[in-house]
Amino acid sequence: MKEIKDMIKEKNVIYYKDELNDDFAKGNIETVKIDENYKYIRKNPFWNICAFILYRIVATPLAFIYAKLKFNMKIVNKEILKEVKNKGYFIYINHTQEILDTLLPTIIGFPKRAYIITHPNNVSIKGLKIANKMLGALPLPGDLKSSENFLNAIKNKIENKNLIAIYPEAHVWPYYTKIRNFNEVSFRYPVKLNAPVISVTITYKKGKRKTPNIVAFVDGPFYSNESKNVKEAEKDLRDNVYNTMVERSKNSNIEYIKYLKVTKGDKND
Repeated sequence: MKEIKDMIKEKNVIYYKDELNDDFAKGNIETVKIDENYKYIRKNPFWNICAFILYRIVATPLAFIYAKLKFNMKIVNKEILKEVKNKGYFIYINHTQEILDTLLPTIIGFPKRAYIITHPNNVSIKGLKIANKMLGALPLPGDLKSSENFLNAIKNKIENKNLIAIYPEAHVWPYYTKIRNFNEVSFRYPVKLNAPVISVTITYKKGKRKTPNIVAFVDGPFYSNESKNVKEAEKDLRDNVYNTMVERSKNSNIEYIKYLKVTKGDKND
């Protein structure tokens, strides 16, 4: 292990063991369990007015400004979204930034209202839990009853022609330039609702600054194959999205952080 570190000591390096489960997000959060009392759909007019102001007047312009100033972000192929402008749809994005990834769905899908399927951590952060709820966080359920409420909320958002964002890789790997393997579980939502799917691939390009620029590639829409059973349709849809994202990821031309896999034979493992 020391030999490897010496060879690449000039670069930022992250060592990982498990591509599916390692998480490099910062912070230690006491997670709140999402039970049957969690309100996925808010009917209180005051809550909804506050959520509208926070989302449209505060967060949306800040999202565009942050993406441009921090990453000089460009979006390629966004015109395909015209095909689904009158529908609710799902977008799948590779997970490579902590702050930006909370903003990307709003930027990509503007002017649609965006919601994000998240880990319960995102509605457990002290001082931010209410804001995150208003901004569209849909935390994964913690029991059977909350699962029913969660699925009803997803159906409600899609029927109201909103977009729902999913990060199928689940964990944040900052500036990672490849696509990590992910399963087909999250593709059950668009299959069940017969909703279109859009893929968004974040790539990193050399720029004038030390940190790389971002180019986001939008592809689709993808639809589930109705001639197949649910399991097969989920796998087919997952493969179409995954393969597209893998091809798009090849557009990255800078490795700002290098990821090295630790094997059993490495020292200090």
